[in-house]
Amino acid sequence: MARAFVGTASARRFADLIRKHRNSKSLTGHIRLLAQPAYQRLLLAEPIFRRTIPILCVVFVATLAVYRALILSYEHQETDRRAQDDLTMIATTLAARLSLSETALPEQGFRTALQAELADSLPPRATSDARQILVADPDGKVVASAPIRTDWEGMLLADILGAGQPLTVFGARAGVLTIAADTDEEAYATVHHLNGRLGMVALTQPKDMIFADWRASVSANVTLFVGTASVLLVLIYAFFAQATRAEQADQIYAATRARIDLALSRGRCGLFDWDLSRGRIFWSASLYEMLGMPARDDILGFAEISALTHPDDVDLYKLAESLLETGETTVDQMFRMRHANGEWVWLRARAEVQSEPGISEPHLIGICIDVTEQKQLAEQSRTADLRLRDAIETISEAFVLWDTENRLVMCNSNYQTLHNLPNAAIRAGTPYAQVMASARQTVVSASPTIGSDGSDPSSSYEAQLADGRWLQISERRTKDGGFVSVGTDITALKRHEEKLMESERRLMATVADLRQSRQKLEVQAQQLVELAEKYSEEKTKAEEANQAKSEFLANISHELRTPLNAIIGFSEIMDQGMFGPLGSDKYREYCTDIHDSGRYLLNVINDILDMSKIEAGRMELKREEVDLVSIAADATRIISAAAAEKTITVERQTEDNLALVGDRRAIKQVLLNLLANAVKFTPDGGSVTLDARRDTDGKAVTVTISDNGIGIRQTDIARLAKPFVQVENQFTKTHKGSGLGLAIAQSLVKMHGGDMVIQSEVGKGTRVTVSLPVHPQDA
Repeated sequence: MARAFVGTASARRFADLIRKHRNSKSLTGHIRLLAQPAYQRLLLAEPIFRRTIPILCVVFVATLAVYRALILSYEHQETDRRAQDDLTMIATTLAARLSLSETALPEQGFRTALQAELADSLPPRATSDARQILVADPDGKVVASAPIRTDWEGMLLADILGAGQPLTVFGARAGVLTIAADTDEEAYATVHHLNGRLGMVALTQPKDMIFADWRASVSANVTLFVGTASVLLVLIYAFFAQATRAEQADQIYAATRARIDLALSRGRCGLFDWDLSRGRIFWSASLYEMLGMPARDDILGFAEISALTHPDDVDLYKLAESLLETGETTVDQMFRMRHANGEWVWLRARAEVQSEPGISEPHLIGICIDVTEQKQLAEQSRTADLRLRDAIETISEAFVLWDTENRLVMCNSNYQTLHNLPNAAIRAGTPYAQVMASARQTVVSASPTIGSDGSDPSSSYEAQLADGRWLQISERRTKDGGFVSVGTDITALKRHEEKLMESERRLMATVADLRQSRQKLEVQAQQLVELAEKYSEEKTKAEEANQAKSEFLANISHELRTPLNAIIGFSEIMDQGMFGPLGSDKYREYCTDIHDSGRYLLNVINDILDMSKIEAGRMELKREEVDLVSIAADATRIISAAAAEKTITVERQTEDNLALVGDRRAIKQVLLNLLANAVKFTPDGGSVTLDARRDTDGKAVTVTISDNGIGIRQTDIARLAKPFVQVENQFTKTHKGSGLGLAIAQSLVKMHGGDMVIQSEVGKGTRVTVSLPVHPQDA
């Protein structure tokens, strides 16, 4: 359970607190109050043990391992040396014995006699541990062996020992050498030369048999070492497990203490532990916080606590003396203690005397609760109660409050006067029936609900007194089950009610008249709905007729332009006399009139055709990046001829690099139409100005065309820019034209996503401002 707790986030959060306590090498105040001195010394030595014990165990295991490895190495060398010495000694002994007995061996049955002699000449244990003895003749062939190896008899000794070895050549001088090295049959061998009919005696012994006992010793030592190391590891694990458990216990204590301190702090209470016999006191951090003091882990003395308590509330010395003498075990007392800022804080101490078995030192353990707010709330409640009573007393209505058992809680003087009650009857706790029995003001008619079992929590009724007064009594059930009743004098209202009843009768007659009027209005509304539907139908027909008109004008304009082009062309030919003179000057004058009229009519038809295309939605713009400066220059140059006839000055003021995306022809037509109107309505000697500039944000270009002509009335500006609309009628007009110039200009500007504004004043001139976006999508 402890390990699971350590694994939680709460234990990790309090790890720093534990580490800080360990680093400080001190115990918290409460533990210091309870722990023995040996625990403090153990706590100080524990970090040293945790560091040194693993190191000592590792050093011990390493030392033991090195020592045993050296011993085993020495034993291996000793075994190897002893084996070589045994082989040399046995070979020397056999060589000497066989050399002495060689002359006595018969020729007949030589090998058999040699085998028997070899067996007799063997020293004790010569063939133990897998030693093999071979005797060869002077040709090097094996003639005898011990133990007997019939498969080797007749073989060359050099083949058995291996090619390239010096044993058969040097004999005893070669000593003991290794044969079949780096193979599974690796062995030691030695060869000694013999005299006479015997050539050599050879001894071999496998290394596996030589070191068999040594390997068994190594296995035993390794097993013992592993066992010893395992025991040490188990002991180290046990030590660390115990240390970890102790650390986890410390963490659990720290976490528990921190949580308790947090709970106490949030609950505005603190924990204390008072050693009554020694006068030492422990305070929790929350208790310090309540008094505005920095938290301390030290044990407080009796004098420090006494200095903080209010002398009029409690005497700690007498309290401790009383607990020890009388044997009382519980304390529940309220007193004041001084806050760090100098103010007094009300605390309520609730504690119990506790004595542990085997210890004669009693401890008073408990909590102190901050009841300052409760004290303040109680004082505020008393003040509020007095104010409430004063407020109830000052209201003009009769007020009374009953509890759940229909007993009087409180009432004001108006209620007492209303029922003419004696002072004895309005005491708190008087039953409702007794109060009503003491009432001297007779109620003629009433329907009281006090004491009833009705489900409605509130009610209101009227009561008439014997003196003719009327009261409206409102009763409402309180949350605790009682009733509050308020009586209001409504005598004046009752009298006024009679007048209202008469007014109501007259009002009902008026309502009937209004109902008839409403019916008439509903009929008129229905008629308006029908008229609206008819208007919608007529509007649709008018729009369809307008569309048909536009299509008709677009079609008929094409039919008119063909003969007009012929008229204009032939009139120019006749005027220039390309096929001879006409004869009379009148013909030339007539030709000029025909040419001018045809040209004028062609312009009118072109305007009608453009306007019809725009209204029919067949006008398409060819958008491209154009230079407004060059377009403005062309427009002013074209209009300058017409302006010169009227001695009108045309000025152009443009900024550089006024590029935008639009239809060159459409923008040029807009400027020409506006400049033509300005020249047309400007008297001789006037001036027309074209100003083109880029806006401050760079997203639009503003073109302003102004003149000092005749101007336009404000009431007529709203009608301009509509197709076929002119300010002058056909009887008063002084300037010719179709009235489509401004309409076409405004339509083309809107198709570019721009805006056109007309400002004018009669007698001073007109100012037309056109705003075109640099990029149409910005519009």
